Amino acid sequence: MSGHSKWHNIQARKGKSDAQRGKIFTKIGREIAVIVKAGGSDPVSNPKLRDVIAKAKQNNMPNDSIERSIKKAAGELSGVNYESCTYEGYGTGGSAVIVECLTDNKNRTAGDVRHAFDKFGGSLGASGCVSYLFKRKGIVEVDKEGKDVDSLMMDALESGAVDVVEYDDYCEVVTEQNEHNSVADQMKNKGYQVLDAQTRLVPDSYVDLDEEKIVKFNRMIEMLEDLDDVQEVYHNVNLPDEE
Repeated sequence: MSGHSKWHNIQARKGKSDAQRGKIFTKIGREIAVIVKAGGSDPVSNPKLRDVIAKAKQNNMPNDSIERSIKKAAGELSGVNYESCTYEGYGTGGSAVIVECLTDNKNRTAGDVRHAFDKFGGSLGASGCVSYLFKRKGIVEVDKEGKDVDSLMMDALESGAVDVVEYDDYCEVVTEQNEHNSVADQMKNKGYQVLDAQTRLVPDSYVDLDEEKIVKFNRMIEMLEDLDDVQEVYHNVNLPDEE
């Protein structure tokens, strides 16, 4: 299988402080709110809600918090209205960065995102300036412990995957955009533990930065990810695997 550098930290398998966990719950709660208002509060008929509930549980978000977020979005409880916005720009070394946000104040969010880019030598660009370098794919993360990786890869391809990438403790099964739930279900039926299944923006190719620029780039990404309004940050930089 063709490989590509790991670009997404697996939050559920890393220790998180209470403050970090609270930020994750806030971000997921906003995502639930937008998805429910767009597609309804029933995860059976709203597959995007099914995805975000799975992500919430993977991040150990309490069930009552999940249910409260759904009820707020459905109008059963009072809540804030959020809207989505996406920013594109360039990081150090000409790297491509896409920032997806949910906010109740676009002016505040735009200012915060621009500040993070400017602080670390990046720059915001116009809509579409780097998005053509990415494609949205389904990503299914499968625990490989105790499994034969060659068999796992074959099972994934038979289930409809288009690529499989091996990491130290799991395999990343890549699918077409709307096939991740189907592939995840088939992998579960074949006896595999699915750690996560969702859609993400995946770059067509990656760029390499020297060590000094990687440090600067990572600081920018960390600052962006720490913003309450930011849901996801995507980029095309080859980063060393982090444990």
